[in-house]
Amino acid sequence: MKGLVKSMERNIRMEDISDGNLYGNNDMVKADTGNCQGCSACCRGMGKSIILDPFDIYHLTIHLHKSMEELLNSYIELNVVDKIVLPNLKMAGKEEACSFLNEEGRCSIHEFRPGMCRLFPLGRFYENDAFRYFLQIHECKKQNLSKVKVKKWIGVQNIKEYEAFINQWHYFQKDLQKRINESTEETFIKKVSMYVLQNFYLKPYEEDRDFYEQFEERLQEASDWLLK
Repeated sequence: MKGLVKSMERNIRMEDISDGNLYGNNDMVKADTGNCQGCSACCRGMGKSIILDPFDIYHLTIHLHKSMEELLNSYIELNVVDKIVLPNLKMAGKEEACSFLNEEGRCSIHEFRPGMCRLFPLGRFYENDAFRYFLQIHECKKQNLSKVKVKKWIGVQNIKEYEAFINQWHYFQKDLQKRINESTEETFIKKVSMYVLQNFYLKPYEEDRDFYEQFEERLQEASDWLLK
């Protein structure tokens, strides 16, 4: 398999980073780390790369009983990604460890960990308004990974709805990036970035309502305002 992994403005050759295959959520893939056996290498030194999507923030605020603003005080931070302000997990201390890593080197939010953490060592290959999964062969420090079904490894309920959300969010950002790149007005770029941050992250999600339903409403509102 040849091709490019395209994430916003970054291009990576698939043959350099993967096993050469693309996977669906029902496929088996050598991604199971066997509970990591004490390794937490992928939870350290990640800089600002663990970007959080709206579903991640929904889960963190609901399970930790904290607002987005409270999370910003300790666990996450904001960073400009291709001119859009987005939240990411905060690395802290001399070892630059994830702020959710406990003293034993284990994830304290494993049951509701962010999507990028669930995915690793898999990645997503976007093409033709859809995506499939690929195995990153150089990233995980653990040797001799076991085979596991993709959807079991990701471990979210309603995998089809989750994947539909991931796809919509990716292509919305892609369309948004195109609009931003076409604009020469700094005030417009700032206005768009702040709108996304407020509408999809800072505005609380209702715990007793389906997340995907709420996201669809916000996405439609944003699309009407930003992309037309």
